Amino acid sequence: MFVPVKSKKVYEHVIEQIQNMVMTGVLKKGDKLPSERELVDQLGVSRASIREAIRALEMIGLIESRQGEGNFIGGDINSSFFEPLSVMFMLNGGKPEEILELRRVIELESVALAAENITNKQSDELIGLMDRFRQAGEEAERAAIDKAVHDKIAEIGGNSLILILLHTISSLLETFIRDARGMILRDEANHEQLLTQHQKICDAVIAKDAQEAVKAMSEHLETINMTMKRMHSEQTTER
Repeated sequence: MFVPVKSKKVYEHVIEQIQNMVMTGVLKKGDKLPSERELVDQLGVSRASIREAIRALEMIGLIESRQGEGNFIGGDINSSFFEPLSVMFMLNGGKPEEILELRRVIELESVALAAENITNKQSDELIGLMDRFRQAGEEAERAAIDKAVHDKIAEIGGNSLILILLHTISSLLETFIRDARGMILRDEANHEQLLTQHQKICDAVIAKDAQEAVKAMSEHLETINMTMKRMHSEQTTER
């Protein structure tokens, strides 16, 4: 009936304490953490454990490390849901493909809701984003607008929990597959393909055609999935 109790690694306890302080409001967005030396003294753990915890929390966006200034509670935290989901995902050895699978489930429903609920003002906002996408020249700008389009569609859908989930997945996605995203946007042919795919998604949403919007979003996410698989295959071959 009972199972053996497993002890946590020291750095996991550090993560848990910082996470709980954020969840309870003791630490707020923008607050500076004590220095590594102070954390070592206060928590009674090694500096290596502190650094490992900080590194993990930085990867998921909970902490921002600023050169010469220290560590701060991140500015991208939109809800108390973000931290536990991200921390649990990392500690349980989550894989990039799992994020993509969840993203597919959420975004297909999100785009259908957007097609049902979009207003004239929101249509204009999507058109404006796509105009910026077509004019963008730098990879970083393209990536930012790409994300903005997906966020706007989720916002139009009107389900705040879906928006929060997509934000969380996006943060994790950028951490785990930054190289894959860069691979997609570096190739000019892929850029044109992504641009066309986003245009089809937005056109369907604006036309209030939920079925076509879901189809277009599915094709777009499959492109990302195939790029991930190709990148993984290339890395495996190099080894």
